[in-house]
Amino acid sequence: MTEQYYDHFIGGDWRPPATGEYFDSFNPATGRPWYRAARGNHVDVADAVVAARNAFSDGIWPRLTPTKRGKLLRRLGDLIEENAEELARKESLDNGKLLREMLGQVKTLPEYYHYFGGLADKVNGELLNTLDPAILNYTRREPLGVIGAITPWNSPLLLTTTKVAPALAAGNTVVVKPSEHTAASVLALAQLFDQAGFPPGVINIVTGYGTEAGAPLVRNPGVAKIAFTGSTATGRAIAREAGSRLAGVALELGGKSPNIVFADADLDNAATGIVAGIFAAGGQSCIAGSRVFLQDSIYDEVLAKVVDRAKSIRIGDPLEATTELGPLALREQVEKVERYVELGLREGGDLLLGGARPVGQGDGWFYQPTIFTGVENTHTICQEEIFGPVMAALRFTTEDEVVRQANDTEFGLAAGVWTSDLGRAHRMAESLECGTIWVNTYRAMSPLSPRAGFKQSGMGVENGPSVLNEYCHPKSVWVNLDQGRMEDPFVLRT
Repeated sequence: MTEQYYDHFIGGDWRPPATGEYFDSFNPATGRPWYRAARGNHVDVADAVVAARNAFSDGIWPRLTPTKRGKLLRRLGDLIEENAEELARKESLDNGKLLREMLGQVKTLPEYYHYFGGLADKVNGELLNTLDPAILNYTRREPLGVIGAITPWNSPLLLTTTKVAPALAAGNTVVVKPSEHTAASVLALAQLFDQAGFPPGVINIVTGYGTEAGAPLVRNPGVAKIAFTGSTATGRAIAREAGSRLAGVALELGGKSPNIVFADADLDNAATGIVAGIFAAGGQSCIAGSRVFLQDSIYDEVLAKVVDRAKSIRIGDPLEATTELGPLALREQVEKVERYVELGLREGGDLLLGGARPVGQGDGWFYQPTIFTGVENTHTICQEEIFGPVMAALRFTTEDEVVRQANDTEFGLAAGVWTSDLGRAHRMAESLECGTIWVNTYRAMSPLSPRAGFKQSGMGVENGPSVLNEYCHPKSVWVNLDQGRMEDPFVLRT
């Protein structure tokens, strides 16, 4: 049993849990615990919300100019860059993703804090025209208050950043409830907030289980809005609970993204994009290209290229430089993937590759790259999010046909299109019902570009300048410039 303990970060202090209880967090590569995190409950959450509310209303934070808030965010970005290796290592130990992948991801985080730091003093209102020249009408955009951020286990730092950075840029304060499986890197980030000079209570982190800490955060009347990334089922529950008290929500939820290859595409690049789309990060991504549509004439050729590369993927310790596929983050996730593979076979699918845990990986939670053929788009493995390295290959003939199939899902998060026909690329971008379209690439991302989900993939937006609207109240101000006596409202003029 590990002897390393992590407490909550509340009001600028490290605080033990109200109950005195801690829980184990496991290293997916070994299946063994490597630290214990505070088991938070409604008491800890309430304390964090009070700290965040006090920081929002009193003290240094509300008196800082937006420009100074931006400087703090940029300073935080610099500290993340200086500590990137330590942060990436903690994240890799926590969720099993490749160390080099996590390092690359962490090294992009300063861009988010620099970008939103630059936007902090550009949260402006508008001067509006009115029908009466004696009336001045202008708008203000003001922070909401306390934001509750509930983040998942697959990319803790990135998905915490996409909520915290714009929320703070707009002047809010935040309570973060990270996944109980991956709190270490987020807690390490709290130390950097402190070093950057953020006032106490601006950022607070309460660890614990969803039912014990997440649900009280959603219910707390002091929380103005919940920003959540995770499963669609949990997102629906959060929306219902928050809606019962008219609190706002921003939800980035599940996906079942199509990756579509036309015969005129660069087939080598397309095959590489398919592998990156589903097997990078072990398929543990809401944007994973798990449904691969291949045009009839190139179906066999592209599938062979994908299979050849998938066969050679090196599975192993994510901290090793030569490893290409680490473990899944949770024991339960491996079991979930196994259930979907069994279901895919029962529904008539053919297992072309994988479909089992690899041998020789000890007690780690590993699963082989898996490819199904012989499936229909209506099959369960083509309709439900698996969140693992499981790909379904489907045939199509015409553009209209593949659009219908790609859109025939409750999800609408992302899609990939591979073609050399510029007109087709734009037609597909218009026709596909999802928030992000990649053409001849996959998984590109930037803090400058908005990301949103259609249908059951979420509501609200992340990234880009428009995300600041998610964290602001619009206020309309009307000023009568006429100093004369007001007319009696009950006397009609003729």
